[in-house]
Amino acid sequence: MSDAPSSDSSAPEPEHTPPVEPTPRSVAESIARTANDAYDSDDLQHLSDLEHVRERPGMYVGDTDRNGLHHLVSEVVDNSIDEAMAGFATTVSVTVHNDGSVTVEDDGRGIPVAKHEQLSAEAEREVSTLEGVMTVLKFGGKFQKGAYQTSGGLHGVGVTVVNFLSQWAEVEVSRDGYTWHQQYERGVAVEPVKRGHATKKTGTKTTFKPDPEIFSTTKFVFDVLNRRLQELAFLNSGVRIKFLDERNGEGGDYKYERGVAEFIEHLNRTSDPIHSDVIEFSGTRDDIEYEIAMQYTTEYSESVQSYVNNIHTEDGGTHVSGFRSALTRTLNNYGRKENLFKGNPPTGDDFREGLTAIISVRVPEPRFQSQTKNKLSNAEVESTLNTVVGESLAKYLEENPRTAKTIVRKALLASEAREAARKAKDLLRKRKDALGGGGLPGKLRDCISKEMDRCELYLVEGDSAGGSAEGGRMRDYQAILPLRGKIINAYKSREDKVLANEEVRSMIQAIGTGIGADQDISKRRYNKIVIMTDADVDGSHIRTLLLCFFYRQMYQLVADGHVYVAQPPLFRVTHGRSKYYVQTEEEMKSQLLDRGLSDTQFEAEDGRRIEGELMRKLCTALASMEDAILALERRGVNLRIHSQRLDPVSNRLPAWHLTFGNEERWFQSPDGVEDFLNENHLVLDDETLGDEAPEEEGVEDEAAGEEAAGGSESEATSEAESEEPPRLIAHLTELHEVNTINSGLKELAVLGFNLEDLIPADRTGLTTPRFELVRGEDIRRPMEDLRELLPEIRAAGEKGLQVTRFKGLGEMNAEELRETTLDPENRTLIKVNMKDAGAADEMFRLLMGDKVEPRREFIEKHALDVRNLDV
Repeated sequence: MSDAPSSDSSAPEPEHTPPVEPTPRSVAESIARTANDAYDSDDLQHLSDLEHVRERPGMYVGDTDRNGLHHLVSEVVDNSIDEAMAGFATTVSVTVHNDGSVTVEDDGRGIPVAKHEQLSAEAEREVSTLEGVMTVLKFGGKFQKGAYQTSGGLHGVGVTVVNFLSQWAEVEVSRDGYTWHQQYERGVAVEPVKRGHATKKTGTKTTFKPDPEIFSTTKFVFDVLNRRLQELAFLNSGVRIKFLDERNGEGGDYKYERGVAEFIEHLNRTSDPIHSDVIEFSGTRDDIEYEIAMQYTTEYSESVQSYVNNIHTEDGGTHVSGFRSALTRTLNNYGRKENLFKGNPPTGDDFREGLTAIISVRVPEPRFQSQTKNKLSNAEVESTLNTVVGESLAKYLEENPRTAKTIVRKALLASEAREAARKAKDLLRKRKDALGGGGLPGKLRDCISKEMDRCELYLVEGDSAGGSAEGGRMRDYQAILPLRGKIINAYKSREDKVLANEEVRSMIQAIGTGIGADQDISKRRYNKIVIMTDADVDGSHIRTLLLCFFYRQMYQLVADGHVYVAQPPLFRVTHGRSKYYVQTEEEMKSQLLDRGLSDTQFEAEDGRRIEGELMRKLCTALASMEDAILALERRGVNLRIHSQRLDPVSNRLPAWHLTFGNEERWFQSPDGVEDFLNENHLVLDDETLGDEAPEEEGVEDEAAGEEAAGGSESEATSEAESEEPPRLIAHLTELHEVNTINSGLKELAVLGFNLEDLIPADRTGLTTPRFELVRGEDIRRPMEDLRELLPEIRAAGEKGLQVTRFKGLGEMNAEELRETTLDPENRTLIKVNMKDAGAADEMFRLLMGDKVEPRREFIEKHALDVRNLDV
């Protein structure tokens, strides 16, 4: 379960006098005349691949917020995993660097680097296969089965799109005895593919930095990446996946020999299994590879996660339906055979209560219902899974009668609880009919409007907050339901127990959709259900319990986007007699920068003046470099000293750092590393060069001829003279922060600034200031370098303002609550969605389950991440 900010359009339209409507004929004539006048060949455009991806990124990565950002990593990692699935790679490494760039490296075959004849003919120049993979859409090795039998990528657009949506990217391929390297800026190759140093390794290393011009956020979330990488390690037994986040030093080294069976054990670490062993079966039938593992626990919910070629199919599909039908049929047959049913047999839902299962299939030509690949539609997969699961499970039940009977008894208990829940629902319906008027709870402060699409229900913590909400609400379409205390934990309780809770019954009656399998969201009385609790520990606990209830009992209400969380503002800003609220720290910084830029110019000692839009571009360029420069200095690399290594031709700093003994050397790219290594008898510490290193063409034959000519003289040469001098060990490091700085320097150059302007100059005597920030007519602030500019503008923006962190919802009066959290013109609501139901279920198990130890480990692990803790 995840959340996303939601724009709010529920406010009533302002009244106004409509203009006089023209007649239909005049409208048609007007439209036709406008179209004929304006539409010609100049209105049609042909966009290049690069232009189309950057213009419409949502078509390729889904969106440009956090989800699309993390999708970039998935696209590159999936290529490495495809190499592992094909049997050519054993290790995949993912590193998030301090500057926000990401490196993905594998030990597969390496992208081919030879000239590609078709692309070269089309481009009328020599184009390597590597450059084609990185810069040409619909170009790849997955359209036919020569290179890959099965793969997650189908369309040949993945890594190309990553390159196109990155501020910069670079690829290093190890194959054919050497490294090969190419750099790109916003999808365009900076240089041809170049050969680097000799190596015995093979594989591909891709590094990219998402472009802030495209994505609303470029900060990767550790937990999102970590979960997906661990998931891939489970699904690809024997493949090692290493993850390191340099920003916090955290990561993981994942390798699972038993694959999906260990996945089940991981998911059930917070639960109590009712049988000790994990039921698993795998094999290949009809060219479909399958790996299935399952285990029953004391939980009351079903958790089935399905995958096709490592793609998580959140909405299931034919592989899931085949599994479920076989499970129900086989358990029913076993129960009848053993005379375990006294009355009606359990239903499929009963047989799946407490089930945790992983279904992973590999299909040569998978078909999905949409580009999002959420649901598999291959009909042949359903029949295959139905058959193999039925045969394998029947065999297991016969060989393990004790476990089989335990599973069937669990289903019988679920059947009894379902019948008890049905009777409880009947009582609710009878009570509703007896009360009349909809049977609404007495403490509900309902709204006046009957237009469901406009109506909103606020679930408010406690009667006191309910009183404030009652006084501040828009009575026409906002209803308030105060909740006393903490509702029952719906994750640990069966449906009949949940229905016995008074607060739960009040919510069910007020919302009107029913719960569980009987839920009908078309009968909802409100279009938005808003959870509004305090920002303290108790409020967070109540919010979690409510989300758990909606997830377990009103899943469809959440899935269709009707559940929201009220988000109070973080800051209150007072300026004179006026005040306003700011939701996030990022928004606060942006506002201070906007305010600081007002009536501000920047002057250089040579007379140049920067103002207006150019001033904003200057600040944007400096902001893009700010964190990278700090990260570089934390490495111990002084910017002033490093600036002396600037290449005057390319205007780029060197990013490759070679150390050996007490010495160091810097290189602009890996091209010169090999020559330096050979000239100085060095070998890199992560590989062995030397006798097996490839020789240049013709060298071997020439050496053989000399040996033949030398005869006995050659044999007489002393051993000391023939030995090659010993090689020293060297270490090569790429500083990815430098690539970000180089990109920023390119943007600064457009504005007439360079690297020297970021470094204080050595100045003696009384001289005019190097730079001056000018505000209005009287304020002039001297500066010695450009790095002083951003802090100064932000400080200027805060002058005259009183900025304070805002208090929690529980301390607001009716007027403040209305102004900040109820008024659609000002409020921020976070929509709760179900983009990853598997992750949601795992988190609810962890936080709401019976086992304490996993929850304690989670708290200890994330304790330092907490902000604004209320104690």
